Order: sequence, then structure tokens, then C-alpha cells
Amino acid sequence: MLLDSDLAALYGVATKALNQAVRRNQRRFPPDFLVQLTTEEWLALRSQSVTLETGRGRYRKYLPLAFTEHGAIMAATVLSSERAIDMSIYVVRAFLRLRQLVASNTDLTRKLAVLERSLSTLDADTRKQFQTVYRAIRALTTPKTPKRRAIGFTANIES
Repeated sequence: MLLDSDLAALYGVATKALNQAVRRNQRRFPPDFLVQLTTEEWLALRSQSVTLETGRGRYRKYLPLAFTEHGAIMAATVLSSERAIDMSIYVVRAFLRLRQLVASNTDLTRKLAVLERSLSTLDADTRKQFQTVYRAIRALTTPKTPKRRAIGFTANIES
């Protein structure tokens, strides 16, 4: 869940503008996309930050909204900032790519399972060779964790 103020900062708009866009497009935000925090929930969140002051006009006038991941994507579609538009396009492309990867790996996994079942009719040496091939294919189809850069500044010093 993301608070409206955090989501507004991500999309480069004011919290007030985000909430106004949501109110104008309420039909796009069913209960599983968006929740308005209760007073108790908001006070519990505020108590997590020791530096917050209380008083008239200091902070929020209304209780914050909390967006699920689907609500955050939908919010990008109702906002008109450049950043929100870029983010919505990025998210759609990421989901399409993920769907393509899952579909291709599922199909390949199914075909491998069929081939493995037919392996039982072959002699022992041929079975070992096929098992090696299957292991290599599985290694290629399992997602690899990307290498992460080291945190901080690094310099290449040449001698």
C-alpha cells in the first residue's frame, strides 16, 4: 500500500491534485484499489514519526488515501503529469513482457515434461545424455538474479 502523499511524489504532482483526480474518477477505483485510512490508522502511522507536530494547519486536513498496486497504476492513468504518463506506459510494458516470459517458459516446461516421460523407453546411456540436455535447458529458462552494482562511489585507479 502507498499513501496518497507518497504516490503523488512519485508521479510528480501535488497530493491535492492526486486526490482530486481520484475523486473525479471514483468509478475507476473499486475498494480493492483504494482505501481511505481511519482516524485510528492515521494516528498510528503518525505516531511512527516522532518529529511530527500537531496543531491547526500544520498537516493534513483530510484522512489520507492508501493505494494498492492496482490503484497506483490506475492513478497514473487519471493524472496528466509527464511523469505519471511515463510511469503508466512503463508499467504496462513491464506487465506485457512478464506475461510473454511466463507464457514462453510455461510452454517450454510442458514440452520438456512430455519429452522426459518418453525418455523411459530409451537405453541408459541415451537417458543420461538427455538428462544433461534437460538440465541445461532448465538452467537457461530459470530467471537469473541481475548483478547489482556496489553501493557508493568506486573509482578505477590505473597504475
